[in-house]
Amino acid sequence: MTAELAAQRAAVPHAEPGPLTAPFWQGCAERRLLFQRCGSCASANFPPTEHCRQCLSTALQWERSAGNGIVYSWTVVHRAATPVFETPYAPAIIDMAEGYQILTNIIDTGIAQLRVGLPVTVDFRAVGDDLWLPYFRPQP
Repeated sequence: MTAELAAQRAAVPHAEPGPLTAPFWQGCAERRLLFQRCGSCASANFPPTEHCRQCLSTALQWERSAGNGIVYSWTVVHRAATPVFETPYAPAIIDMAEGYQILTNIIDTGIAQLRVGLPVTVDFRAVGDDLWLPYFRPQP
């Protein structure tokens, strides 16, 4: 199997962490995938939010994800919108075991191996000097 899909090596455009997202980005820098869980209804919330998407409670707490999920949907980009991104890359939506979805990229596998339902696990990679991204790779 050829590992055609790799993490980006250069700094990529990204939003600056704000008060709401800073815990998530700090977790990534520490190689911990964090999401919010509602203290009122126990729903998982991601991306970070001020109110639970299910019950509108503000009783949200950060929780560490086990980092395992399955591919819900994916595509392969062969021509990037900006030359900063190296191609090919595979943006994907992952159904996480804790009950939320995350948009990410799949790495360390070949394009032909991608499929809906593929079990994946988080793998943090440095992209630039100040940014760690949660990529996902197939589970062994």
